[in-house]
Amino acid sequence: MSPGGSAVPSPRRVVLLAPVPSPLAARLAAAGLEVVTREVGPGRPEEAAAAAADADGLLSLLVHPVGERLFAGARRLVVVANCAAGVDNVDLEAAHRHGVTVANTPGVLTDDTADFTWALLLALLRRVVEGDGFVRRGEFRGWALDLLLGRSLRSLALGVVGAGAIGQAVLRRARAFGMPALYTSRRRLPAVGEAELGAAWRPLDELLEEAGAVSLHLPLTAETRGLLGAARLRRMRRGAFLVNTARGPLVDEAALVEALGSGHLGGAALDVFEREPEVHPGLRELPNVVLAPHLGSATAETRFRMAELSVEALLAVLAHGRPPAHAVAPPVAATPGRPVRT
Repeated sequence: MSPGGSAVPSPRRVVLLAPVPSPLAARLAAAGLEVVTREVGPGRPEEAAAAAADADGLLSLLVHPVGERLFAGARRLVVVANCAAGVDNVDLEAAHRHGVTVANTPGVLTDDTADFTWALLLALLRRVVEGDGFVRRGEFRGWALDLLLGRSLRSLALGVVGAGAIGQAVLRRARAFGMPALYTSRRRLPAVGEAELGAAWRPLDELLEEAGAVSLHLPLTAETRGLLGAARLRRMRRGAFLVNTARGPLVDEAALVEALGSGHLGGAALDVFEREPEVHPGLRELPNVVLAPHLGSATAETRFRMAELSVEALLAVLAHGRPPAHAVAPPVAATPGRPVRT
């Protein structure tokens, strides 16, 4: 009780479903917020909902399901800061219904993800992972004219599917490698943009037929889920290569294993998986596949900035009463009997 006898309001509570760097947690506490870390593993909706039940603000990762069950149970929740560029793990319609603001972390991971896309493509075309294993097993006996031959980048056209910020960054790097570039996107870029990137637009199916290497840079939506199924994989040029640093469910992994095993495709490099963290066993058995554990944004600088943007979103709503800089689901109406709190 306060000296006058009135109740002292309890601080608003921020629940972190994964820890953040200590200086960022300190910023939340310095703003008068109660910070509680309740670590929840990937794909556990019941645990995520239970952890968020008494939260005013929630920090989630892309592995955390944030859906109707969580929103319905978290009666105090007003803001979710999703520490990811995508929000496919968040039910945005449910967020609207329950009057909860959702923020993400766009932009900061663009260059690092584009760089990693090229790291995967180079590793795939020049057989870097195979070569590493070859040396470690003691099989290297000296230089030979036909030893682990790969493909020259300049011999293939790059096809970028999705020309958002990351897709465009990938296309810019193609010029440095002297690689011809094609792209497809829901909206065609202005002519000046195409000229600056050195990229020609194609409809998706034509791009798949022309490109020697295809790189995916699309968000996961109802329309893009399963975009590359068996039929579209068959449309790709024989011997072509596929790179995916976007979202795993864009690709039917069973169909991809078939296309790779039959020799129709020359190889694949995957940073994301259809049922992540599960990986189709057929992919692990193929030598012409490079696999990475979702490392596209994994630099110290970018991951810190992602967490920082999430903390800034929580502070904006809970400490300053204003919308976050990167809101993807501002509240449109309060649930009856539950006012939207800012």
